[in-house]
Amino acid sequence: MPICIDEKQKLFTLHTLHTTYQMAADKYNLLRHLYYGPKAEGCAFYLHVPADRGYAMQIPDAKNDRLYSPDVIPQEYPSQGSADMRSPAFAIINADGSCVSDLRYKSCRVLDGKYTLPRMPHVHISDEEMNNLPENERPETLAITLEDPISHVEVELLYGVFPAEDVITRAAVVKNVGNETFTIRKALSANLDFSFGRFDVITFYGRHAMERNLHRLEVGHGIFEIGSRRGASSHQYNPLMILADETADEISGSCYAMELVWSGGFTGCLEKDQFDQTRWQMGHMDGHFSYPLKAGETFTAPEVILTYSEHGFEQLSLNLHNTIRKHVLTGPWKDRVRPLLLNSWEACYFDFDGDTIRSIAREAKDLGFEMIVVDDGWFGKRDDDTTSLGDWSVNEEKLGCTLPQLIRDIRAMDMKFGIWIEPEMISEDSELFKAHPDYALSVPGRAPVIGRNQLVLDFSRKEVVDAIFDQFCEIFAEEVPDYIKWDFNRSLSESFSKNADDQGRVFYDFMLGTYDLLSRFREKWPDILIEGCAGGGGRFDAGMLYYTPQIWCSDNTDAVDRVRIQYGTSFGYPSYSMGAHVSVSPNEQNGRVTPLATRAAVAMAGTFGYELDPRKMTDEEKAMVREQTDAYRKYAPLTLSGDYLRLTDPFRDHVGAWEICAADGSEALVTAVTLEIHGNAPQNYIRLRRLTPGAVYRDEESGREYSADMLMYAGLPVPREMFEYASHVWHFVRV
Repeated sequence: MPICIDEKQKLFTLHTLHTTYQMAADKYNLLRHLYYGPKAEGCAFYLHVPADRGYAMQIPDAKNDRLYSPDVIPQEYPSQGSADMRSPAFAIINADGSCVSDLRYKSCRVLDGKYTLPRMPHVHISDEEMNNLPENERPETLAITLEDPISHVEVELLYGVFPAEDVITRAAVVKNVGNETFTIRKALSANLDFSFGRFDVITFYGRHAMERNLHRLEVGHGIFEIGSRRGASSHQYNPLMILADETADEISGSCYAMELVWSGGFTGCLEKDQFDQTRWQMGHMDGHFSYPLKAGETFTAPEVILTYSEHGFEQLSLNLHNTIRKHVLTGPWKDRVRPLLLNSWEACYFDFDGDTIRSIAREAKDLGFEMIVVDDGWFGKRDDDTTSLGDWSVNEEKLGCTLPQLIRDIRAMDMKFGIWIEPEMISEDSELFKAHPDYALSVPGRAPVIGRNQLVLDFSRKEVVDAIFDQFCEIFAEEVPDYIKWDFNRSLSESFSKNADDQGRVFYDFMLGTYDLLSRFREKWPDILIEGCAGGGGRFDAGMLYYTPQIWCSDNTDAVDRVRIQYGTSFGYPSYSMGAHVSVSPNEQNGRVTPLATRAAVAMAGTFGYELDPRKMTDEEKAMVREQTDAYRKYAPLTLSGDYLRLTDPFRDHVGAWEICAADGSEALVTAVTLEIHGNAPQNYIRLRRLTPGAVYRDEESGREYSADMLMYAGLPVPREMFEYASHVWHFVRV
């Protein structure tokens, strides 16, 4: 069984197929963390060695027992004011103004299957999926209740065990069981304490148009923290952290990952204390946050996906990829090949009408595309980015027709139709703002902060979400698009809502409002494919993937930059969740010139599409695009279901290379892009992985056959080309 409980020792052990997680309530009912690592039997309670630590304080129960202090004990969910001076996972302000809470073990229960989190994204499994699994692979839930009888607070710690994926999910539900209101100042989702060990931490920093760059450094004494107070998971830091042995690499060494299933502000924190113990935490942001909890009310901290690998980062990533593909993505598109689309944005920006879209669609159809997407500029009076957000009515004068007519015209070409929206935003120059200025997040008496000429709608209020949803119901009443690009182009700044009892709850409630609107879209129009976007990759997280099975990876479509962006993204997210397009050269974000073949090779590692004007292409380019669209249809099933493997580090190596291998080893698609070219340069090689040992593989293009062992252990030479940014693609099929 995945969950084993020794009631006498109050010992809780969680087993996946290859890992074990263990905790226990001690003699004072403090819930201790004991072990997380390779699968193991027995009890690890002995690992903590009691000692008189001088200035370490004791809880009242321990009185003068100087060998017992929460300040040095590894814990599951440490709270503020309970003699633990390290970073707390939980902090409240009581009704009397005190900031003390002391959580102790109260009870536990085990549930079949995985717990759910109402109104929030979460890892899930259906009853049908459960019934089709062997008994030892069926997920279970452990719910442990902690209590502070003086503060009248209960915290239910939720552990969802997915044995086959080697994943344990963490969440926390706070409940006020008293009669007076207290205010939550911090309620993280996961806390993991290590009694010893030397670690590196890996995070993924970035900026708009250059997201998720890998950063690795040694965990030293003090506090290391990443996060976002922007109301979105952000371009700057991704809600994914990896803790690894100093020598861990792609295929060897111990490593852990925490990935937050949340799209709003977050925090991820590491603290190495005076005794070389390491505390690791992740959850909702604690800045700009205070949440009053009245009698009987509950607060839910968003979910964290936790996984461990003793075989390096590759297996760690595959654990996360498989969990997201099987248990985070939802709806009919979660396991379907996506339509090959062409987006109008870089083809014509705001300058288009219905005839423009039709002419682009005809060219796209001839090149093998399956869908045309009309980007920004089709609604209100929007001819630039200064107006009309919030006015979701079709500009029929600009289009020269109704939206239903345009959709029907596109479908008559045997093409699907997609459209761009940004429902969380409002322009000051809009009819909605004139009628309801209070719908925008802003502070009365202060001029609002402006970002990209727009404000943010107060989605913490249900009536605002209702108003936006009603507009789209009217727009889509006659014809429903096949695809929506859901954008989000500025951060949240003013945490103020006229309806809030505490302004510190607004950003949290805003995110629930966004999830509510996404849920309504999914319920009313279940067949629409929704692609998430936030100025590109500013909200690329597991929370959005619950509602949108793909996310625009970055506004930067340059192939060379994308090699690095998609490399960093792949540590936590499957390749087929990455929106990736071919665009013009020189690239419009950085001016770099790259071959069309290379742009396609890089984009084909994601969902694949184009962001250019096919009417401006030469006959030679069109012929190449037809070959590329044919290749996409051939390789898309493998990209959708295969294991994505990083073969090089494009931040250090001269070649960026990756492999998408079938789970059974029957085929592998290998891509290499030369990132640097030098005179008389050394030969570059790449080593393939996860092929069938002893087998022979044929390269479908050349017909040449290779030993799998040689490809994996000796490597594959990258052809030498006398031009910049050459790419090479091999499709190996097991003979």
